[in-house]
Amino acid sequence: MAKNRINKINEEVRRELATVIRELKDERIPLLTSVVAVNVTNDLSYAKCYISVMGDDEVKKKALEGLKSASGYIRREMGRRVDLRITPEFLFELDRSIEHGAHINKVLQDIMKGQNNDE
Repeated sequence: MAKNRINKINEEVRRELATVIRELKDERIPLLTSVVAVNVTNDLSYAKCYISVMGDDEVKKKALEGLKSASGYIRREMGRRVDLRITPEFLFELDRSIEHGAHINKVLQDIMKGQNNDE
């Protein structure tokens, strides 16, 4: 039962956090910033947020700095929007799963090209 509750909280926080981030007016945070996943601890004190940002490493670094500097505002807004006993503190981390998937796809395509050349 508790696991199901945490999963519902994670999904609700992810949805609302994506909305709050879209409304931020910080120029360091690009429009193509999305919330991939959120993991809220069982005691609701912390929420680790995995963020995906399109662009090079410099853009990603600036976006992460912008999100960290706006974390107080984000926490206040989330407290208003999500009905939780405790509003968690948000920790932002870059999600590199899309880049990792693209790299694996490229490696697999290179392998397939190598096999086709051998035949």
